[in-house]
Order: sequence, then C-alpha cells, then structure tokens
Amino acid sequence: MVAALRAVADSIAMKSSTPEAANAAPSASARLKIVMKPDIAIGPGKADVLEGIKETGSIAATGRRLGMSYKRAWMLVETMNGCFKEPLVSASRGGSARGGATLTPSGELVLRTYRRMERLTQQAIADDMDTLRALLVDRG
Repeated sequence: MVAALRAVADSIAMKSSTPEAANAAPSASARLKIVMKPDIAIGPGKADVLEGIKETGSIAATGRRLGMSYKRAWMLVETMNGCFKEPLVSASRGGSARGGATLTPSGELVLRTYRRMERLTQQAIADDMDTLRALLVDRG
C-alpha cells in the first residue's frame, strides 16, 4: 500500500514539476492531521510550534510568532513530549539570558517526517484540488 502511494505521489510530483505548475498559486489548500491514537496527533499547529522552536530557540517567541500565548505553546510542547518515546523539545528555564528551547533529534525527525508527509499529500491531491476549485463559485 505504501509503495503504491509513493508511486502515485512520484507520478504526480513529476506532472506538477512543470514550470507552469511551479508558478501556479493555490487558491485552496488541505491541512494534514495525523492521528496515531485517540489522544496522539500531530498536525499543522504542532508542526508550526516545532518549526518555531527550531528557528527561534524559544517557546515564548514561538508563541508570539504564531499568535498564541506562552501557556498554549508550552502545553503543546508538553503534550508532544509526553506522546513520543523521547521528548521532541528540550527546554531550560531562565529567561532570555539562560533559558531556551531546542528540538531533540527525535523532534527534528518528527518535524522533517511530518513536513515530507504534507508535501506528498499536497502532490497526491493536486488534481482533485483543481477539480474542486473549478466547481467553486467565483467570488472575486
């Protein structure tokens, strides 16, 4: 099954790698949420938190960047750290001078894997998204 999905994604990737496809701006998009167990999921929000921490080294800065409170960002980090065998984020207390947060190797792997799954999903559904876009009422 996985091999079949990869083959489809590969063929779509080749078709959508034309210059016209590369320059086309999507007018609609899909968001991928992976549910591993009833209480374990990773989706765009948690991936954005991981990416923010990777880029800023701060849970607080990540929260500000994403328009969420520090408490909400910290809760998402704690949830992710509790759902995987190894923590995804390592955080130290102490404010801007001594504190900070970094992705662990597991966190880097989860983020990279999720972003790859996102890209493959977008490629796999590109034709169907075009079909749905064509059926939408033009409100522009």
